[in-house]
Amino acid sequence: MNSKRIHRLCRSEGLKVPQTVRNKRAIGVSANACDVRKAEQMNHVWTWDFVFDRTTNGTMLKWLSLIDEHTRECLALKVGRGLTSEDVINTLADLFQTRGIPKCIRSDNGPEFVSQAIRSWLERLGIEVLYIAPGSPWENGYAESFHSKIRDEFLNRELFENLRSAQAQTEMWRDDYNHHRPHSSLNYQTPAEFAARCGASATKRAEAAPQPASPLPPPNDPSGSAQTPQPRLS
Repeated sequence: MNSKRIHRLCRSEGLKVPQTVRNKRAIGVSANACDVRKAEQMNHVWTWDFVFDRTTNGTMLKWLSLIDEHTRECLALKVGRGLTSEDVINTLADLFQTRGIPKCIRSDNGPEFVSQAIRSWLERLGIEVLYIAPGSPWENGYAESFHSKIRDEFLNRELFENLRSAQAQTEMWRDDYNHHRPHSSLNYQTPAEFAARCGASATKRAEAAPQPASPLPPPNDPSGSAQTPQPRLS
């Protein structure tokens, strides 16, 4: 008796070792849906998700998209053979340096997004992750709407010979989407134009904010109040 004969006899008798079923813990809730917790300003809520396609020779391609829900800007559209949680962290780190840090990020329960590495890193930065309810993609509606545009206007119209070709075509499409494609939800402005106006409005509000009536006392004044200098008598 060898291992092959035992395996053949077990299969003929329908015998097999039962597989352990691991129940996945759902961490998302419907209270984090996009129609419940809405983005109120630029960099308030970002959303991310993955979309898939193939090259002409059948190799899998995977895109990570990052959207600002208020301005509809495509902040990042990274493509690779396979993107892990480490790739997601690196993409976010580069984006935080140029764009700033958002208050919240909306996400589904994909394994790349619920990994302990990403959750711990975002928690240290003070970013709240809004996990939607499992099996409810409509609760992440901005990402789903954006991916439908990617599918109709880009992936279904282009052929990707290899990864380098896909990266070049992706960056061209993202630039066109942000700077040349008007959105009816933005009063037919492009996302870049709308974001520029949001930034200008935020600057004006900061400049028009009332200043405190009296300046803070100097740090070397132990009494907590600055003394008014007296004029010298001649």
